[in-house]
Amino acid sequence: MTQRTPFLLMFACLALSQAHAQSIVIQVDAGKPAGPLKPVWSFLGYDEPNYTYMKDGRKLLSEFAAASSVPVYVRAHSLLVTGDGVAALKWGSTNAYTEDANGKPVYDWTIVDRIIDTYLERKMKPLVQIGFMPQALSTRPEPYKHNWKPGDNYNDIYLGWAYPPKDYAKWAELVYQWVRHSVQKYGKSEVDTWLWEVWNEPDISYWKGTPEEYHKLYDYSADAVKRALPSARIGGADSTGPGNDRASKWMRDFLTHVVHGKNYFTGKVGSPIDFLSFHAKGRPRFVEGGVVMGIENQLRDLDKGFEIIASFPELKGKPIVIGESDPEGCAACSSRVYANNSYRNGVMYSSYTATVMPRHLELAAKHGVNLLGAVTWAFEFEDQPYFDGFRDLATNGIDKPVLNVFRMLGMMTGQRVAVTNPAAASLASMLASGVKTTPDVHAFASRDTNSVTILVSNYHDSEKPGPAAQIDLNITGLPAGRIQMQHYRVDDEFSNSFEAWKKMGSPQQPTPEQYTKLERSGQLHLLESPKWIQAKAGKAQLEFGLPLHGVSLIRLTW
Repeated sequence: MTQRTPFLLMFACLALSQAHAQSIVIQVDAGKPAGPLKPVWSFLGYDEPNYTYMKDGRKLLSEFAAASSVPVYVRAHSLLVTGDGVAALKWGSTNAYTEDANGKPVYDWTIVDRIIDTYLERKMKPLVQIGFMPQALSTRPEPYKHNWKPGDNYNDIYLGWAYPPKDYAKWAELVYQWVRHSVQKYGKSEVDTWLWEVWNEPDISYWKGTPEEYHKLYDYSADAVKRALPSARIGGADSTGPGNDRASKWMRDFLTHVVHGKNYFTGKVGSPIDFLSFHAKGRPRFVEGGVVMGIENQLRDLDKGFEIIASFPELKGKPIVIGESDPEGCAACSSRVYANNSYRNGVMYSSYTATVMPRHLELAAKHGVNLLGAVTWAFEFEDQPYFDGFRDLATNGIDKPVLNVFRMLGMMTGQRVAVTNPAAASLASMLASGVKTTPDVHAFASRDTNSVTILVSNYHDSEKPGPAAQIDLNITGLPAGRIQMQHYRVDDEFSNSFEAWKKMGSPQQPTPEQYTKLERSGQLHLLESPKWIQAKAGKAQLEFGLPLHGVSLIRLTW
């Protein structure tokens, strides 16, 4: 946080305790286009690839895919890690590559294929992360596997799998064989729709080599992918958030290499790169008994990353994927151990997501760059305690409130339309200090052939209670006549399994009846029954209260 933050926090409680004297007037002009609506939220990722095909993993993937109007891209770590395929926190393995007694490569795609098959069965698309290092190729093969758990030293995880290859030619052949196998199994037309990216966060301890050794790894990997499938899309580097000077310099150096540097494999200038990727993370803190989010940190990462990419004319038009875009960094760090993560089970996480996702599009427009997607790095953790405070979308098969925001976002289709909303926080203020004083009441709207959809969120960085916002929503540009209105809501009462779980006594072994109730409460619910309204002269007006950290989706169809 900035030095201004403590000063601003002095006013947070005062701002939250004051009731709104007037309604917040939001104008939506459904007849005025405001640019394309890119469903950048249709991207998902996680550390533990073996959860993919487990019971609750399959269930959540099905639900996330069903929530999206377009195919969802999925990214997972450790797809080349050596091991038995047994999942653990921040660990996964596929045993795709081993060597025989003579050092000859042995390829086994059984587990990799099982993961990819699970995606394709749900019409999802792999965002294939090429990593990490198989034990037989690592320059430091021992120790290789960690046994990390929440509370342990985070640096203990970076073992043999994070090291450069002892033979770059063998590494390249592994990548080539993987892509070649994928084309043979799934067909060229299918694999052409995938994305391939090299490694993860190579600017920190996920890569135990030098920046130059990563550039070499990228060049060898990109050439191998293109040899196997010239039309494949390769990208990187999925470095950490460039909001700080160290990560910013690393990102610039990598992009300079792919544009102007000598290719380590071909000896020519430049490397193939079809999309660009980096990460953006917030930074919540536990302050005076409550969580204060750090949304400004995530937005600064986005802002700086887009600025850097836009500074390279050769790269400015290329698609960008935010490989991880989240409120903070460690999905497996349970709030039971890390108090600053206690926002995750309830409406803080859902309202944060609703307000930050549209800002991705605003920041991309600010810099004139081509944002393709933003990966939410949150999945599920199989067989862990109920609501243990992991950064996940579901717990033991029970959907959390945040998943319902993705259901809302998935209902937004067509084109963006104009919104006038003085109550929304400006990008400049959010970049400077987040949302520490007046709540950000934000609206985001789209229009399709026979519908208008409006997402309204009431967000504040503090989890302390505050008054509801009184919304006066005025919509113009509608067809005259009768229009059906559906009003969906996520708050403490609606679409909230966490509150339902607490009300039944927080059971760690729910009865079948309790489990069914929790499943039902985790779905997206209407605030009221659908009703018909009259659009007189193409206008409609709606008034409603929106609790702090509540999210509403208004859908008008005709």
